[in-house]
Amino acid sequence: MRLRLVPQETSFDFFKRARLWLGISALMMVVAMASFLWQGLNFGIDFRGGTTIRTEASEVVDVGAYRDALAVHELGDVSITEVFDPSFEEDQHVAMIRIQAQDDGEAISGEMIETLKTALDAVAPGIKFVSVESVGPKVSGELITTAVIAVALAIAAVLVYIWLRFEWQFALGAVAALVHDVVLTIGVFSELQIRFDLAIIAALLTIVGYSLNDTVVVFDRVRENLRRYKQKDLAEVLNISINETLSRTVMTSVTTLLALISLYVLGGDVIRGFVFAMIWGVLVGTYSSVFVASTILLKLGVKRDWSKQANTTGNQFSNIDA
Repeated sequence: MRLRLVPQETSFDFFKRARLWLGISALMMVVAMASFLWQGLNFGIDFRGGTTIRTEASEVVDVGAYRDALAVHELGDVSITEVFDPSFEEDQHVAMIRIQAQDDGEAISGEMIETLKTALDAVAPGIKFVSVESVGPKVSGELITTAVIAVALAIAAVLVYIWLRFEWQFALGAVAALVHDVVLTIGVFSELQIRFDLAIIAALLTIVGYSLNDTVVVFDRVRENLRRYKQKDLAEVLNISINETLSRTVMTSVTTLLALISLYVLGGDVIRGFVFAMIWGVLVGTYSSVFVASTILLKLGVKRDWSKQANTTGNQFSNIDA
């Protein structure tokens, strides 16, 4: 017997309270944008600038012990990651320590570097600082600009892809859902002041892909049913399509969330921000595929003669192949 989180056949009316769902989404987006304008984002070292220290020790890197040793110096945002490389010797353990820019300058002083080395030497005797590099505000500003361009280009590419594959109404619905997901994700990071770094940009792009996949699955079924049910109105066809794909949507989201929640609990501080963004993205992405993209498609409408034209075109291609 196969596991089903929802019945195989459902008949939910997803558009009975369409205005309510759109209103809730609009309100959440307004709150997210207001928080972004009022509080801003808690940028990490990638965007804020700071100092990167590459360490090397003969003992295994204990990220927690390293963090505790540095915490007493109150340096602000400190990121510690262990570096793995097959070329390393057995007793060669490398870590990257990134420290945010200080109030009195972009880099920590030479005296502080020596103080940090002494503190870490108590945890890992004989530790070496292989390299010390600083990232200035200019480079950080360029990273922010590049990140914004990357997300904007991804959404623009989705618009073109859906437009070519379906119709412009489908494209606008899909892009509206993607913008909804990105804005709400940035908003929750602003409201909770969770550290926002390059890993979160990667999460945003992943969320765009996940949400698009869900939306395309629903839209594919809508296109099939537009050809199958020529006499039914668009709202009924959309309801049928979403109900037919609901089991798949819920199962995909739940299995993805199980893996992400495990990573969030067990993965440690290094990837926690990324995983949190992914969990939030899966939730809002699933919601937007059903309640935002489809509702906007319903509001915009689809020409029913398009489905007939598609059938005619398909028959023509079949005749050519024959």
